[in-house]
Parts: sequence; C-alpha cells; structure tokens
Amino acid sequence: MDYMLDTYVGYDIGSVEPDDIPKADVTVWILGKQYNALQDLDAVRQDVHSRLWCTYRRGFVPIGGSLLTTDKGWGCMLRCGQMVLAQALTQLHLGREWLWTPETREPIYLKIVNRLEDNKQAPFSLHQIALTGESSEEKRVGEWFGPNTVAQVLKKLVKFDDWCNLAIHVALDNTLATEEVLELCVDKSDGECWKPLLLIIPLRLGLSEVNPIYIEGLKKCFELSGSCGMIGGRPNQALYFIGYVGDEALFLDPHTVQRSGTVGNKSEPEEIEMDESFHQKYARRINFKAMDPSLAVCFVCPTKKEFEDLVRQFNEELNSGSCQALFEVTKTRQAPWTPTTVSSASSRKNSEPNEAFNEISATEIVNEEFEEVETRLLDDSDDEFEIIV
Repeated sequence: MDYMLDTYVGYDIGSVEPDDIPKADVTVWILGKQYNALQDLDAVRQDVHSRLWCTYRRGFVPIGGSLLTTDKGWGCMLRCGQMVLAQALTQLHLGREWLWTPETREPIYLKIVNRLEDNKQAPFSLHQIALTGESSEEKRVGEWFGPNTVAQVLKKLVKFDDWCNLAIHVALDNTLATEEVLELCVDKSDGECWKPLLLIIPLRLGLSEVNPIYIEGLKKCFELSGSCGMIGGRPNQALYFIGYVGDEALFLDPHTVQRSGTVGNKSEPEEIEMDESFHQKYARRINFKAMDPSLAVCFVCPTKKEFEDLVRQFNEELNSGSCQALFEVTKTRQAPWTPTTVSSASSRKNSEPNEAFNEISATEIVNEEFEEVETRLLDDSDDEFEIIV
C-alpha cells in the first residue's frame, strides 16, 4: 500500500485527522456545490460520504466463460463508469441535495445500488459492462477500458433499463452538437417531452500529461450545475473525480478490494454492512498536472431547460475566453475534412450535406486518437489495499 500512499494526498491511515481537505480558508467544489474548507468541513465530508463508491470486488460469479471472480487489476475504469452513472441516477431520482446515512433505507436509493451489484441480473453490474464491452467494443473480459469505451458501453446498457429513465449521449471528437442531443432526448411526437440526459464528453488534453492551459476549464466543469464529475485518472489507474480544492482534484478511488455481496432491502445485518461498503468517508486529492490527459467530463440534465442552461454555461463560462476551451459547442456536427470527403462531395452535389460523414464511424475516429494510450492491461505491480470484511 506504500505506493498508493506515496502517490496521493489525503489518505494517511496513520493520521488521527484525515488530510482529505486542506485546513485553510479556501473554496471547495463538489459536483456543482460550493463549500468553505474550514466552515463547511463536516458538510463536505457528508457530501463525499453520500456518493456511491464502486470498488474492486472478489468472490462474485465468474463473468461469462472467463472464470474471473475478481476485477482486481483490470476493472477500475468499469467501476468509475458505475460511479458516474450512479451519481446521475441519484441526482435524477433523489436530487442533488439528497444525503446518505448508514440508516438509509430509501427505496429509490436501494433500486440504484441494487443495479450495481456483481451479478448478471443487475442492469449495470460489472458483468453487464464487461460482457457488453466484449460484444460491442471488442474488449476481452479482463481487459482494461478507456473513458470513451466505458461511456459507449453505458450508453448501450441504459437502453435496456426502463426504470432508470435516462439517455446517454457521448459527444465525440471534442464536439458537442446540440442537435444530436435533441434528436436523442426530445419526443418526436410532440417536440416537448424530454428524456433525462447524461452527457459524457471524452477529451484528450495533452500527450502524456494534462496541458496546464486546460486546468482552469476542468475546474470550471466541477462548478457547473448538473456536474456528475469526471472519469479519468492517472496512467493505468482509473479514478472518479468529484470536485476540486486549489490546484488539486478530489476523487474516489476504486482500487480497494472488497467482497462481493448484495444490499437487497437492508433487512439483514450482512446487507447493511454491504451497503456501507458502497460509501467512502474521505475523498483523496491529486494535482491536476498529475492526471492522465485522457478523461471524460460528465453532466446530468433532467429537463430540456437544464440542458439549455448547461449549453449557455458552456458558451459563457467555458468558451468565452476566460479559460482555454475544452471542447467545441455547435448546432450540427460538420463532416471531417478528408480527401475522400472532398472527392465524394464533388460528385454528390445533390446529396445531403452530412452524407459523407455518415459513412464514417465517429466512434472509430475518436478511438484512433483517444484509446491508443489508454487500452492497456494493468500490470501486476499495482499494489492493492485489500479490506477483508
């Protein structure tokens, strides 16, 4: 465990008082909410403790024909995907102000956590994510995912769970085309009915490390309404980022091995104990410059107005010149310029403007540049901290 303690700030087992939040008169942002580090320390910690924390597990039924009964060493990005989806469902069905306690038996909360349990019947289980990655994204069970891959898998899985009432849009090529979101979320029959949206925008903000010019923009994302955090990490270690303080991002770390089990309706002591294993008391901190440049920023928009407000905030606060833009916001997606596009366009004057683009898979385009560094198996040197419960 020394490797983990040396790498991250904010988690010292030997200290009496956790060093999760600096003891200074500074601002802390957690998923769109602002706090003061000194005056609101208890509230910050309660907010962190209320987030669903998904970690490595052991002892679950083997995934498919893989014989794997633990995801230690390979499932960290899958767990981060679970965390951002859980946060979106929590904000949608319970509200951003909702807080968890060990006594919580809120039926809607239990519906959410039950959907993350390690069995094939759970809609967003490790099993479902890994098997869908294998069938649709050509990722073998046990192979590490990048942020874009887990986003694409979640986008498929939410379609099969009517209760979650959520659509996922993955904005490719550093571009949010608003018409694509409207096509996905607005009911075509009346033009008004809106399906709640989880917006995931995969980014690559440097070659081997985050370019410092983007750090202010990343901070701003945590301040915007509807923030669901970021999925990313450091090379070969995925993390779920939920906020920031100063020049450090706050995150939940999935690299803890816990036993697999069910929360059910919390009617048994074992179920109560299992529920508590889905919550981490203290966040950790990492300097923005130490983050891997491949990450994805995430936002939830329960209503059309909230999406419109978010787009306005993107334009006024992210792309206004006060900080380096992280991505482009457009109405429609333009066809990428290629020799094929040009030659085809000259012979298709009567075709639809985006017809040439439609022949190219946007997923393939983003994977070529985005997944190249990220799709690697974790090596065995990742020294994990195992909790025996």
